[in-house]
Amino acid sequence: MKRLSILALAAAFCLALNLPAAHAADKKLMMATTTSTQDSGLLEYLQPSFKAETGIDLKWVAVGTGKALEIAKNCDADVLLVHAPAAEMEFVKAGHGVDRRQIMYNDFVLVGPAQDPAQVKGKTTAEALKAIAGHKSPFVSRGDQSGTHKAELKLWKASSLSPDKEPWYVSAGQGMMATLNMAAEKKGYALTDRGTWIKFANKQGDKNPLAIVVEGDKALFNQYSVITVNPAQCPKVKKDLALVFEDWWVKPETQKRIAAYKLEGKQLFFPNAGK
Repeated sequence: MKRLSILALAAAFCLALNLPAAHAADKKLMMATTTSTQDSGLLEYLQPSFKAETGIDLKWVAVGTGKALEIAKNCDADVLLVHAPAAEMEFVKAGHGVDRRQIMYNDFVLVGPAQDPAQVKGKTTAEALKAIAGHKSPFVSRGDQSGTHKAELKLWKASSLSPDKEPWYVSAGQGMMATLNMAAEKKGYALTDRGTWIKFANKQGDKNPLAIVVEGDKALFNQYSVITVNPAQCPKVKKDLALVFEDWWVKPETQKRIAAYKLEGKQLFFPNAGK
């Protein structure tokens, strides 16, 4: 009778959390995400609220979006938080992911030496890239198939340029912070998400050798989404916990928290769930 009572209590507890009994004692969720969500400090800011409200212990690996998608394809993650819409849609279409939902956005900015040797300030993104190429100024690319790298390649293509074999074009093959540090060292230009830029600029303070030279162009829009890894391809995926995860991100309360997250008084991300 005592054992039945314990089982009944466990079942009631699971029902209250909207979770099946199988995961009552294993509420751990693995996420593959982009470096910008970590470097900006957003995940550390939101994780305590997520744990308190859902009881789920969220773990993550922060890599480029391309690598995050590969991790998911290999069934080494339950959910994704990424920012490369075209690659995400291809991922879902191929059957690797389900239930893709938009949750927030920010934008990319083009940064470069404060002296702006290629004279790109005030230009459109396409005009700026052509000016950088014409001046042969150093340009440091992430070169890691991340969401930012994919966006950068798309911008070069839209500008009718293919700089990858040019000596002034440097492929870092690293995360956004490392790429910005390299751009600063080489007195070069780089494309970055605004959230990571604000974090980088805050660390540099008055000694920051880089500055935003192009911003506000509609081509620089940067959408973030969450995706559940398809349990039909990866049977060990915790789909029930992943659903709680996705529902939590689109909740009005979470969307307000995203909007409230600021660094040096600047908002880093803008909620747009359901838009």
